[in-house]
Amino acid sequence: MAHTVDEVLSGVDLTGKIFVITGATSGLGLMAARGVASAGATVVLAGRDAQRLRSAAEDITSDTPTAAVETVELELDGLASVRSAAAEISARFPRIDVLINNAGVMFTPFERTNDGFELQVGVNHFGHFELTRGVMPLLLNAGSARVVNLSSDGHRIFDIDLEDPNWERRPYDKFKAYGASKTANVLFTVGLDTRYRDSGVRSFAVHPGTVATSLSRHMSRDDMKAMMGLGTADSEPAAEPPRLEIVPAEQGAATSVWAAVSDELTGLGGLYLTDCAISESAMPYATDPLRAERLWAVSEMLCRSPVSGSST
Repeated sequence: MAHTVDEVLSGVDLTGKIFVITGATSGLGLMAARGVASAGATVVLAGRDAQRLRSAAEDITSDTPTAAVETVELELDGLASVRSAAAEISARFPRIDVLINNAGVMFTPFERTNDGFELQVGVNHFGHFELTRGVMPLLLNAGSARVVNLSSDGHRIFDIDLEDPNWERRPYDKFKAYGASKTANVLFTVGLDTRYRDSGVRSFAVHPGTVATSLSRHMSRDDMKAMMGLGTADSEPAAEPPRLEIVPAEQGAATSVWAAVSDELTGLGGLYLTDCAISESAMPYATDPLRAERLWAVSEMLCRSPVSGSST
């Protein structure tokens, strides 16, 4: 059953709550931000472009003149920017009730971040991992907080290689690299919930469905055919990806908002959600608590001592 953001928020009062949303200048992030702002929350939009942040804030306040909207510049492909953003948020706000790690990239050509991470895992996982750790004191200050990580059924394409997460020893495959980064999102969710649930911070991974947003800007026509299981005359997908059913952004953002506000999830965490419901469709390798712990250790180590190399 399809849901919309407005349906999820019907009758919900978020007055006094503080939300931080990454990738909030367009697409699912902006849709979620607009919804929770209309329900009374203070919304902190985090994104890499100052002008787009201003435009997004104006978009929300034009819709809801009383909305409390703040902005923070954040570039997830650079740990220095991530740490600076975390410090700025910590200086400006007493707590965070909900952090939605929404931003991401998909099927990018091979590239390394400023810290030498493969771009997809660097932005989709390592950047959000470090941001979440950086604002954890604010999440703990809330007493009861939630972290929502945007994953995807794309995690079914490929597991993450914990021995080589940055594709230093294997030929790069953009399909597999995307799948690995989405697997990392689920594993991070499991590890985060295990670590902090007793302190009041719960975590959820969300599959929003396939939404036509700027996330697909690196996809060629052949890529789209491959993702739909059609193949091409001269190429095949790296693995059998899930078939696509395009949903509007208003529906795509609904599960993130549901994860953030639903009373049905009180006392729960470490779960994979889709279509505003708990899903059992996550691959076992993405929910294995031992692998979640290994990923956490690898992520801590690499964020302390980034791999060699630079963006290209």
